[in-house]
Amino acid sequence: MAASEVQLGTSIADMRDGRDILDHQAVEEEEGIVIGGGTDSDYQELLDRVFNIIAGNNPDLAVNRGKVVMCPPTILREGTRKTVFVNFMESCKTLRRDPNHVMDFFLSEMATSGSIDGQNRLVIKGRFAPKSFESILRRYINAYVICNGCKGHDTTITKENRLFFLRCEQCGSSRSVDRIKAGFVAHVGRRNA
Repeated sequence: MAASEVQLGTSIADMRDGRDILDHQAVEEEEGIVIGGGTDSDYQELLDRVFNIIAGNNPDLAVNRGKVVMCPPTILREGTRKTVFVNFMESCKTLRRDPNHVMDFFLSEMATSGSIDGQNRLVIKGRFAPKSFESILRRYINAYVICNGCKGHDTTITKENRLFFLRCEQCGSSRSVDRIKAGFVAHVGRRNA
C-alpha cells in the first residue's frame, strides 16, 4: 500500500511540474481533441457539435427555440359602438390558450363587455384603436404564455388549489400567474355605514 501512495504522490508532483498535463495534451491531440490554445471560433464549433450530438441522441432534451409567428390582430368596426377582433380564434390557437381566458383578459384590460359571436370573432362594446389590441395581446403573451426560464412559448396553464401555474414543456419550470382581475368598478349610490 505504501508503494501505491508513493506512486500517487509522484504523479501529483509530476502534474504540478506540468509534465503529466503536457503528456495528456499530446495524447488528446493525436485523438483529435485539442484542449488548450483554441480560439472563440473553435469553441463555437465544439459547442455546436455537442448540441448536435445531444439532439441526435436525446431528442427530448433538445431545446427547439423556434419563434411563433403570429398574424397581427385584424380589427374592424361594426356600427358606431362595437369593435371586432376578426382573427381572435387564430390567435388563441397559435398561443394554445382557451379563448375564454384570452377574452376575459381583453375585456378586463379594456374595462368593457363583449362576447364571441357565431363566426368566432371577439365583439367588444366600444371604439378601440388596433394598436391597443396589439399592446394588450403582447401583455397577455408576456404574462400568460412566455416561460421566464427559457423564454419558450411551449407552455400550459393549470389550476391547483385556487392558484394558476404556468408550466413549461421545454425546460420543465413552473411559476404562478395572477388571476385575471376585473377592472375598477365604481359603486354609485349610498355608502353603507
